[in-house]
Amino acid sequence: MTGGPKVVVCGTKFGRVYLAAFTRPGFPLELAGVLARGSERSKECAERYGVPLFTDPGQLPRDIDMAAVVVGSAMNGGRGAELARALMLRGIHVLQEHPLHHDELAVCLRTARRQGVVYRINTHYVHVPPVRRFIDVARWLAARQQPLFIDAVTAFQVTYTLFDVLGRALGGVSPWGFGDAAGLPSRVAALARTELPYCGLAGVFAGVPLSLRLQNELAPAEPDNHAHLHHRITIGTEGGHLTLVNTHGPVLWSPRPHMPAGMADLVRCEDATEAHLDLPSAEPLGPAAAPSYREILRDLWPAGTAAALLGFARAVRAGEDARAEGQYHLALTRLTKDVTDRCGPVRLVSRGTPQIMPGAELAAVL
Repeated sequence: MTGGPKVVVCGTKFGRVYLAAFTRPGFPLELAGVLARGSERSKECAERYGVPLFTDPGQLPRDIDMAAVVVGSAMNGGRGAELARALMLRGIHVLQEHPLHHDELAVCLRTARRQGVVYRINTHYVHVPPVRRFIDVARWLAARQQPLFIDAVTAFQVTYTLFDVLGRALGGVSPWGFGDAAGLPSRVAALARTELPYCGLAGVFAGVPLSLRLQNELAPAEPDNHAHLHHRITIGTEGGHLTLVNTHGPVLWSPRPHMPAGMADLVRCEDATEAHLDLPSAEPLGPAAAPSYREILRDLWPAGTAAALLGFARAVRAGEDARAEGQYHLALTRLTKDVTDRCGPVRLVSRGTPQIMPGAELAAVL
């Protein structure tokens, strides 16, 4: 696709998912280059997409409109924030992949304001279709019934993204706060045959009681692997609860179990006339099964980066004032730091390749 705003993708690790967005039919943005350190992978990516490979921001042509900075920042031992600032100083609008430290983000926001460019953080998962479905339904539901509780499970690597999902589902972050981590007495913990993977916290998010379990573990040799799951979220209301079973679905609605008072006088319980007794006790909203990981890598993740890039392009065209979005993400950085501080230092683990069990093998047991 040519003729649309010109975009350079910086980084070719997760950046490959951004590059894949440009192959989607009718995608209205033009991939104008790859900016990377010059590894063989980067050279092959540039060749695959038929664009130049740049190894320094100073090499970029002056007609670049936007950059997707998909390079780790200080939190991951990288220089992504420095690269984002260098690009903004050249007048380029920047969409930056999370996470950033609070102070890095504040500096980038100030740079964007001084340079008159648009700057946004992308947490990726909020744009992936099943998560988007969960967010949209949760917002619709919260507009009609007060959320009563949140139950969430996540992994250390994606803690920030969990809170972005919740913030978009509930329309904000504040008021929020957390109590100290709830640990097991040593005599009870000693009964476990394995290390305890989760840190449990109770708190409040957007004024809603929240129970959180964080897998506070990281494999340094494979930091993207060995999470038990990335996101599992339930938001409960008076009428039932909405669950994102896994990051990539399915999304389930479960009406609240409520037995009518008149049932006590009936010979047969099922003769009660209340209409809600005929509702499924749980039903999928959208596909009943989640996609395979090959489908996720091939289709869902590029769909998410495409949505993020298109949303960013609209913000650039509108000359978006990044302050409101920036303050929201600054709040997320503070919240995430508070939670991870309360859970203590991440436990470093070393593990081999897990034995992945196909569901068909389990179903054969039945």
